[in-house]
Amino acid sequence: MAAALALSQKEISQRVAVLKRFKELLKAQRDRFQAYLDVLDKSREVIEGGTAEDLLRHVELEEKIVADIYSIQKVIDPLEAMYQRLEAPKSASSEDVPSLRSALEGLKTEAISRSGRNKDLLSKRMAELRSEIKSLRANPYTQKRSGFTNPVTTSRVDIRG
Repeated sequence: MAAALALSQKEISQRVAVLKRFKELLKAQRDRFQAYLDVLDKSREVIEGGTAEDLLRHVELEEKIVADIYSIQKVIDPLEAMYQRLEAPKSASSEDVPSLRSALEGLKTEAISRSGRNKDLLSKRMAELRSEIKSLRANPYTQKRSGFTNPVTTSRVDIRG
């Protein structure tokens, strides 16, 4: 009887530990998505009027945050399966999990939406820059040669005479 009680106490403590870790990871994932949304907002401003270096820094930051999101998700997926398998006891903290999951889903859809918007803005900006480069190349003054330049250059010099 005592062994059954000890085992059930062990199971309960295991379930509580899984629940706590799962909630921590969901909160960390939520924070990462919020940071990603902030970077996407700043990237929009940089796309519209920033320099190429600023844009490059924001893209690198976005890539880092997305990599963090994927790495946390790799840990969340098996932990969620373990959480479901253990059927954690209903408590106030276990009720937080569905609300965290729904908040995460909302942040994911918002991130996808903003990322798509930034992608469209970036495509438009790239088209503008390409047309600007073409107009610079078509400038007749950039292709006109000076009358003082010799188009024929010698490659050998006769030193004998």
